[in-house]
Amino acid sequence: MAPPTLYRPFLNGTYAVSAGLYRMGQQAIPWLDDPRPEGHTFTLDDTYPAFIASKVAAHARAPHEYMGEAALTPDLREAALTHVAATLARDSGGAITWDGATLRNDLLGWRSTLDPRWNAVHDLRHFQAPHAGLIARVQPLHALDFLGLNTQEDLALIARDPHTGADWLAATHVLLPQHWDPRDKLGRDFRAVHEPVAGSGPMNVTAPRLVEAAITRGPFIRFAWGLSMTGRLDHHPAAPPDEDRAHDTRFHPDWAYLRVERQTLTGFPDAHGALFTIRPLVHPLTKAVQTPTHAQALAAAIQSMTPEQTEYKGLTHLQGDLLRWLRDRSLD
Repeated sequence: MAPPTLYRPFLNGTYAVSAGLYRMGQQAIPWLDDPRPEGHTFTLDDTYPAFIASKVAAHARAPHEYMGEAALTPDLREAALTHVAATLARDSGGAITWDGATLRNDLLGWRSTLDPRWNAVHDLRHFQAPHAGLIARVQPLHALDFLGLNTQEDLALIARDPHTGADWLAATHVLLPQHWDPRDKLGRDFRAVHEPVAGSGPMNVTAPRLVEAAITRGPFIRFAWGLSMTGRLDHHPAAPPDEDRAHDTRFHPDWAYLRVERQTLTGFPDAHGALFTIRPLVHPLTKAVQTPTHAQALAAAIQSMTPEQTEYKGLTHLQGDLLRWLRDRSLD
């Protein structure tokens, strides 16, 4: 497997909360060293075992804190889960297969027959495989759970009432959240889901158009980014705390990470909803900031944050040391 892709969304030198949608397979992703369009939803790279281990640990600790449904229709569930199974198989390079009924993963050594409409898991079988030990004791709770435990991406479903136009978050399987609780978002509309995000006001004004685009005009790719003081993937508020966002944590470049979320939106107009995927990519900051240009752009982006955004991103007490390091790096 290849190493994870390194995206640098900070290169425009400005931090902003916006839709920032790129048409999948058509528009070049500018944050790549070699900008090009991307046509995949799911990625399996050499961090796959670490992602599955983190998901399994969250699943063992408290699955109800990470997943749930809210007025999810069978039509949307069937459309989205069938799409996940087929697309995951397509994007896996042969490691995962889907015959329309059974998903088989030759990396994790398990397979199951799924009923996407009614969210059922049947005839779960384990077999020998390179990473079979990671899921040997896991019992998937339902079809969405089984699918989510095979991906490096987190999964969510957005629904919209065709009569009233009201939208809501209808399902979550988010085992790798970055300091937010999926339970707080279930059943809420786009504005309510994003309201806690500092600087999201202008984007929220366009919420009806964004939801319409997600359901009828995609698929799209978008990016969000921040810095973390650990490489841990799961930062659920109820998970055991670590150094990230602890007020006594000091900035040190060797302990810092760039965390980028590659997100995709795929619509199902006939089922009145969309699939939202979230793939965290966590890179050591010293790897992400390789040149003076990188350092200057990241410093400018951090300085462009409002105090509320700096606090939301957990950077208030780190900003001074971080900017000094970036300033020195920009002179290298």
